[in-house]
Amino acid sequence: MPARSSLSRLLCATALFISLPGAHAAEDASYGPELEGFSYPAPVRKFAFTSQKAKLHMAYMDVKPATPNGHTAVLLHGKNFCGATWESTIKVLADAGYRVVVPDQVGFCKSSKPAHYQYTFQQLAANTRALLESLGVRQAAIVGHSTGGMLAVRYGLMYPEQTTQLVLVNPIGLEDWKAAGVQSIDVDTLYERELKTTASSIREYEKYTYYVGQWKPEYEKWVQMLGGMNRGPGKQIVAWNSALIYDMIYTQPVVYEFPLLKMPTLLLIGEQDNTAIGKDLAPPELRPRLGNYRVLMKQAAQNIPKATLVSFPKLGHAPQMQDPDAFHAALLKGMADAR
Repeated sequence: MPARSSLSRLLCATALFISLPGAHAAEDASYGPELEGFSYPAPVRKFAFTSQKAKLHMAYMDVKPATPNGHTAVLLHGKNFCGATWESTIKVLADAGYRVVVPDQVGFCKSSKPAHYQYTFQQLAANTRALLESLGVRQAAIVGHSTGGMLAVRYGLMYPEQTTQLVLVNPIGLEDWKAAGVQSIDVDTLYERELKTTASSIREYEKYTYYVGQWKPEYEKWVQMLGGMNRGPGKQIVAWNSALIYDMIYTQPVVYEFPLLKMPTLLLIGEQDNTAIGKDLAPPELRPRLGNYRVLMKQAAQNIPKATLVSFPKLGHAPQMQDPDAFHAALLKGMADAR
C-alpha cells in the first residue's frame, strides 16, 4: 500500500481529534509570568508601591460608567481566577451606573510575582486599600469571589468605615479545614504540586468543582489563561507564588470573625459547590463533609449580623459565569437594597 501523503495524515489526525468526545482546542497558548499576551476586557493600569521592602505593582481596571450613580464597586477575584474573569459583571455594574475597580492581587495574573513575600490577607487588604486611596475612592461595595471572598471579609474587618457593603460570591473559608482534620502540607511540597499544573488538570478540576460536571465552550479561555501562565517562560515564579498563596488560604481562616462584620453582607451562593482546600489530602471518611455549601451558607448567614442569603440551587462555585443572568439580577437587587 502506498504511503499516505503528509496532508492525508494531517486530515486524518484532525478528524480523529474533532471526533473525540470532550476534545478541546490545542493547549498551545503561552503567557508571561504577568499574563503578558492575554487580553483584558478594559484597559489595564498599574499601581506601583513598596511593600515588605520590595517594589511591586498591582494591575487593575478602573471602568467609569456613562451615567454614574455615585457608587463604586470593587471586584476581588478568586485563586484560580483573574480580574478578567469578572468580564460580564463589570459591564452589568457599569451599565447600572457603578464605577467598577477590578484589581489583580499581588502574586496573581498581571500583577507582580515577588520572589519572597509574606502573604497574608491583611497585607492584600492593605494593598487594595492603598490602590483605592490612590484612585480617590473613599468608600465602596467590596465584592469577593472564592478566595476573594476571604479577602473581602478581611478588608471589611480592617476598613469598616470604607466598606459600604460586602458581597460574598461562593467564598471559600466558610470552614476551617485545618481544624476539621485536613492534613497540613508544606510550601515546598505545594510548589512541586503547582509545577505539575496543566490546562487539562485545571479543566478537569473546574468542571466537577465549579460547574457541577457541566462544561461550556466559553469556560475554555479561562482555563487557557491559567494554563498559559503555568507553561509559560515564568512558570517557576508563578508556581512559587501560587504555593505561598495556598499556604495563606489554608492557614488564615476568617470564619471565626464573621460575627464582627458590621456592614450589610450579601451572600450569593451556588449550592452545588463543593470547594475545600486540601480535600484530596483529607482522610476518606472526612472528604464528604468538606465543602458542603448547602450547610455552610446557612451557618455563614446565621453568624454574620447583617447577612442576606440568596442561593442558586443548581449552580456551583462560579454562579456569575454559570448563569450570568440569574446571578446579576440578584447582585443588582442586593446592592440596590443595601444603599
